[in-house]
Amino acid sequence: MASYRFVVDIAAPREQVFALWTDLDRMHEWIEGMTDVIDRNGPVDEVGSTYVVRFPWAKGPTTVIAAERPTRFATRFGNTYLRGENETWFEASGKGTRLTQEFRVNGLLPRLVARIFATGSYKGSFLGELNHFKEICEREAASSAKIAE
Repeated sequence: MASYRFVVDIAAPREQVFALWTDLDRMHEWIEGMTDVIDRNGPVDEVGSTYVVRFPWAKGPTTVIAAERPTRFATRFGNTYLRGENETWFEASGKGTRLTQEFRVNGLLPRLVARIFATGSYKGSFLGELNHFKEICEREAASSAKIAE
């Protein structure tokens, strides 16, 4: 098993960050190459719910294995290319939310693929996608703050 952990601080409220993270209709905005989510079964924030993330080259069946709003969300995912577990923690921090994401990947080919995605911060890497997610959260939090003024 290979494990990769990434941490970003996001200038947005934890509840807002968690809500966006679990919004299946918007995941394609920060996950490179993702086209949509299909075959949804149950609410995304309920343990045991399932859905399939679709990419042009593969589908990724996903099961929610932990959902504690707004502090923790975890899934088990898998296909030939990438499979394992993804766990994310949302901690209140001085300026908003500290998001910690950990991938635990199983299998030889998935470990090799994960190593490629875990290296660097290019657009399609795990960290690149996380940084893009951060940008979206902060832009929306700033927009909400202006409206509230």
